[in-house]
Amino acid sequence: MQNDLINDNTSFYFLGIGGTSMSALAGFMLYSGKKTGGYDARQSVYTDNLLKLGAEISFSDDQINVDGYDVLVYTDAFHTDDARIVRARKLKKTVLSRGEFLGEVCGLFKKVTAVAGCHGKTTCTAMLAHVYAAAGKKFAMHAGGRDSYFGNFFISGNDRFITEACEYKKNFLYLKPDIAVILNVEPDHLECYGSEENLREAYKSFSSAAGKTVVKYGCGLDGITFGYEENADYRACRVKCEKGIYTFTACCRGEELGQITVGVYGAHNVLNALAVTAAAHTDGIAFEAIKAGVESFCGVERRMEEIGSVNGAKWIADYAHHPTEIKAALNAFESVGADDLFVVFQPHTYSRTKNLFNDFIGVLSGIKNLMIYRTFAAREYFDDEGSALTLAQNLKNSTYGDDPRDITDFLSQAGKNSVVLFLGAGDIYEIAKRITANTNESLFVNGGLIHAVFY
Repeated sequence: MQNDLINDNTSFYFLGIGGTSMSALAGFMLYSGKKTGGYDARQSVYTDNLLKLGAEISFSDDQINVDGYDVLVYTDAFHTDDARIVRARKLKKTVLSRGEFLGEVCGLFKKVTAVAGCHGKTTCTAMLAHVYAAAGKKFAMHAGGRDSYFGNFFISGNDRFITEACEYKKNFLYLKPDIAVILNVEPDHLECYGSEENLREAYKSFSSAAGKTVVKYGCGLDGITFGYEENADYRACRVKCEKGIYTFTACCRGEELGQITVGVYGAHNVLNALAVTAAAHTDGIAFEAIKAGVESFCGVERRMEEIGSVNGAKWIADYAHHPTEIKAALNAFESVGADDLFVVFQPHTYSRTKNLFNDFIGVLSGIKNLMIYRTFAAREYFDDEGSALTLAQNLKNSTYGDDPRDITDFLSQAGKNSVVLFLGAGDIYEIAKRITANTNESLFVNGGLIHAVFY
């Protein structure tokens, strides 16, 4: 496929159109005036927004509506023997994975910044959008989550495209960014790579294809480094914390650029902000705009998002589904302080739980009030060795649940001045929000996160 197909009257069908990333790409095609449709298994705020923008969406497996479209784009959650993919290929239509299509979209912009890493991608992508907006730049942003201001897609011009670069099934290798940002290199998706060495080689290939690479110090990759270490090119100095909110001085090769206060919880967001500083400063953005942009960032949906209050306990949702992310979420609330912490964790995929089983045991074993909720399988079939029940059985301090009523029973113990933390990348977020909506206390959404795909 060539970019001239995006620029003419080509029509697009998105298989898995309700996903955060796919809905953003579909929204971009609608914004560009293209006939756009697709399928998803269920309705969501994303599909509702796309329907309002004119998309034709089916929610039934019985309807295979690909005939009227030129290009079919599918997420990795769908197998290549899906009836729609088979039908599209039989009709000689162009069939692309989401990663391949994202690579084509990148070609529509003069320059590209792609953010990769096991965790932190969405936060950094959204934070970069705030920086480029503060600098008055014409850009577009595509994220795997909804920023409190920009949503999951925003466009003001085509000078620079800021996007997430997902390592799953080597999708990020379809991208050839001017600036690659590598936040971390940690074991994940090993069911795809087979070994940590193969995963690291993929990151090296991603970095090699970029014009410049901004990478966390100590990752073993060449590039412009950021971190706490004295030898890092960009360094966070004099870090201070007050009630979970961090302030640091950003330094570039020994020179102080200035002080930044990160307006979202957690020490991990210091490094996220520093990575953004390094990437933007490398692109010639003035520090004043970097500081203003980072400090205007209010968070991303499902990243330490306050979703409600029940019986005086504050309920917070976070996307953490990897042991390192869980540790960061727990550390964030140690600095905030609460009488009691209750955690409901939903494992995301059997393979991740199985491959990182001991790491999950290590990070979850210290939680006093813990429920392990049924696995969100996503694209996978049942595997007892990586199931939520098996994980719970190996955690002496945990309770297992597989029904929302189990959650409400477990959390009946959480009272005033408690914090309830919902962790996971599956449907635990929707379950938690439904529970809060059914209580007598007001449901609130931090920063007005529920809004259209395009702001």
